[in-house]
Amino acid sequence: MQMNHTLTNDVLIITPNTPNLDAKHAAEFKEQAIQLIKENECNHVVLDLSQVQFIDSSGLGTFLSILRLLHAQGGELKLARVHRSIKTMFELVAMNKIFDIHDQMEDAIAAFSNE
Repeated sequence: MQMNHTLTNDVLIITPNTPNLDAKHAAEFKEQAIQLIKENECNHVVLDLSQVQFIDSSGLGTFLSILRLLHAQGGELKLARVHRSIKTMFELVAMNKIFDIHDQMEDAIAAFSNE
């Protein structure tokens, strides 16, 4: 799976370059994201979901695994630039209460300073 990453103000930004984060892509995404987190020794991570149009339960499970890993290290995960249909699905399954979701990347990065 193709993904981009950058490090800004000690925040690791991971951008999956796929329209679907589903059973076909979730395991590979999780493996690559966790590897990036460990390589960069980063506890503050933003997932830029601007390219993702669809997420199924496998994709949600991946987000939860990354969140648990970061919490175990004293870190946090934010989601940014989430498409409306995905936001709606998060609200339906109450995942919006678990994940900190931001419309703009700058807001997600700034949210770490406010903690």
